Amino acid sequence: MSKADHMLSILWMLKQRRRTARELAEQLEISVRSIYRYIDALCASGVPIIADAGAGGGYSLPEHFTESPLFFDSEEQRALVQASAFARGTGYPYVEALDRAIAKLKRYSNISQIEHMERHENGIEALYSPSVPLEHLLGELELAAANGYILEMEYRKGNGETVSSRFIDPYGLVLWKGQWYTVAYCHQRQEIRSFRVDRMNGLLRTGTSFNRPVDFSARDYLLESLLPGQDKQENLVTVVIKSGEEVLNDLCSHWLFGHTLVQRLEGQAHFKVDASSLYTYAPYFLLPYGKVLHILEPLALKQRMAAIAAELATHYQT
Repeated sequence: MSKADHMLSILWMLKQRRRTARELAEQLEISVRSIYRYIDALCASGVPIIADAGAGGGYSLPEHFTESPLFFDSEEQRALVQASAFARGTGYPYVEALDRAIAKLKRYSNISQIEHMERHENGIEALYSPSVPLEHLLGELELAAANGYILEMEYRKGNGETVSSRFIDPYGLVLWKGQWYTVAYCHQRQEIRSFRVDRMNGLLRTGTSFNRPVDFSARDYLLESLLPGQDKQENLVTVVIKSGEEVLNDLCSHWLFGHTLVQRLEGQAHFKVDASSLYTYAPYFLLPYGKVLHILEPLALKQRMAAIAAELATHYQT
């Protein structure tokens, strides 16, 4: 073990309870003299180690120090405060705990470290669309996913009128395009489904539990549900789009086209998209690009976009 590893080990051991130099030496398998050197180095770096002599004595840490974060370097401190900035506004259910963690980090940092953190904290911000407060629902869903709680859910369908009660096993939460989704096993449908959290009227623990599938990814499930038919080659249509590099870069960053990209050439991008998405959703995404892109294949997609554009023109002319 390195010197830093030994010093950190001593701190964690003293955080648990008071220990003598001999106890520390035996557990770390080093000499008592080395323990004295490491204790001196820790004290010199500002760690307030208490040394009590006599019977029942030894080394200990003051109570307040056991709550302090240990050995975060400048990059780790910066990452923590910037991650906090990203979490705000998303509905993340533990913002108050995050605030306490950041406050604790700053409380046990020196002036130079605090100034460094605040400079980087103010340098990154995120914009989120206003939404209904969901912290209480997200908190309950996160706890249920972590601990295997089966929940009874009151859920509103897309029309906003029909409300149904169903039992779910929440497997995880996903934030996508400003909306929170939970992926869960639905007892009523007897299959895994995704539910928008803002459509939930309430959640109630049933007192029963479930076992979450090993290595299940809520993110991967939601993505696969957004890309129907991608696993069936016979349902895929080749799409070839010609445009400038900046437009193609923007197009390939989209969730649908980015995950269906097959080949990227100079001035062209080739995709394999399932027919249902291609002729229903894709035209409305491509239309705002106007004349800066050209669809080379398939002809049916060009015809579909022309029909939609004609319908829009008629709508606004009448």
